[in-house]
Amino acid sequence: MKNMKKFIAFLLTAVVALSLVACGEKVDNNDGAPKAKYTIAMDTTFAPFEMEDAEGNRVGIDIELLYAIAEDQNIELQLDAIGFDGALAAVQSGQADAIMAGCSITEKRKEVMDFSDPYFDSGIAMGIAKDSNIKSYDDLKGKVVCAKTGTESATFINGENGVGGLKDEIGFTVALFDDSPTMYEDVKAGNSAACFDDYPVLGYSIAQGVGLKMVTEMERGSSYGLGVKKGENAELLTMFNEGLKNLRESGKYQEILDKYIQK
Repeated sequence: MKNMKKFIAFLLTAVVALSLVACGEKVDNNDGAPKAKYTIAMDTTFAPFEMEDAEGNRVGIDIELLYAIAEDQNIELQLDAIGFDGALAAVQSGQADAIMAGCSITEKRKEVMDFSDPYFDSGIAMGIAKDSNIKSYDDLKGKVVCAKTGTESATFINGENGVGGLKDEIGFTVALFDDSPTMYEDVKAGNSAACFDDYPVLGYSIAQGVGLKMVTEMERGSSYGLGVKKGENAELLTMFNEGLKNLRESGKYQEILDKYIQK
């Protein structure tokens, strides 16, 4: 009888242990091992937030923030660079635990996603070729204007579901691209008269010699946050928020921003 009780106790312990590992791969052994492992979907064409350096290493504000928060909270991360649209789809399908790719916190996205505290306040800006004579939105009438698919900039010019937005106000055609570099090249080639992108991304690219310029004021945009599928991975959001708070208090957060965005 004693042996049977010991056997049952062993089985119960094993079941509990397996369930802890299986559910989001969370492990807390109090032996220095990571408390959890999460897959974060992202982009690598969103400088200065996510990009690759000359050696092919992933660098940028988002990358450094993620790793600093992971270290602060003792969690392990797997970063999957699959593009912005792909990252959004991966979170919704459960193939990734979260997206961190300059993802704007909007009311529409809140319908299907939960977000962390904001980690960056952004905005939308218009970029044109260096030799362009465009001076205002009105000069875009009858022309082709582009933005990146699925972004706040795309909604700003194209409206919700293709209705409204700046295109209907001014009267231009919209072209959408999967990444910013390709979009910039389209403007430089003269296929599009202008592009709209997140202000820090466009500003960084111009500073790096992309061959564009800005002639209008920045439109106020939404803040960036870590996004998860609605109702899931609440513990990841909690740890992200706590880690972000600690980075702000220690000065590490500002140190990372200053490395990539010059005042």
